Amino acid sequence: MSYPHSYGSITSPPAVDFSGSSNSSEFNSYADNVVTNIYTINSSIKTLDNALKVIGTKKDNQGVRNQIHVTQLSTNQIASATSRNIHKMKLIVAKGDKHKLLQVEKLEGNFKDTVGRYYKLQKEVANKQKSHLLLQEYVTSENASGEDLEQERQAQKTREMAFEQDMLLERESRIRQIESDILDVNQIMRELGSLVHVQGETIDSIENSIDHAVGNIEEGTEQLIKASRYQSRYRRKLVYLVLIGLVIAAILIGILVSEFKK
Repeated sequence: MSYPHSYGSITSPPAVDFSGSSNSSEFNSYADNVVTNIYTINSSIKTLDNALKVIGTKKDNQGVRNQIHVTQLSTNQIASATSRNIHKMKLIVAKGDKHKLLQVEKLEGNFKDTVGRYYKLQKEVANKQKSHLLLQEYVTSENASGEDLEQERQAQKTREMAFEQDMLLERESRIRQIESDILDVNQIMRELGSLVHVQGETIDSIENSIDHAVGNIEEGTEQLIKASRYQSRYRRKLVYLVLIGLVIAAILIGILVSEFKK
């Protein structure tokens, strides 16, 4: 099976420039690590794709198998570390920067896509390795049977049984190693999914706080308006009372003046 030469939207580690709060430096460091790790996983995809074409051919040897094993072990560790870095980035974003949240979502999407392709290729490599192991053992057994001499049949059968048992144990050991090299991508996806859930709850909490604050502001504004109205009414009443007082005072003065003139 052949793969296209393009192994994803990320072909080289681009510069990551995030702006934000005092946590920007730490956030940028995690982001750079994620970008570099995605690039490294893409390189591992190329390595495994080349090995897949060699398995079962004349170029297939223990060196190729060892390269596959080492590549998968290191790449699996890188994938797990990347998941943890994304987790740490989300903890920083949880403090309320939606711009950074968009950056995390983009990196997480690239990571999921890359890990998905890596996991799919791992399965193909593992299946071809196991299939070739079975074919090798079958051919070896047939050749051994063809060389049996009639007079040594019984002794040869005993040796064959011991040989087949040893080969069976070796085959099972190799298959276990091949299967253990496969990344537990389901666990990584579950972790990322749970992080998305937690992040969603955080965003909801932030939005609820904002809504609550807006509600408080609106309520406060309404109270100020009411207070302003009450104050205007109070002033009008005060003016009315003063005018009434002046009128009464004028009347009393008029009465007193009239009395003095008499």
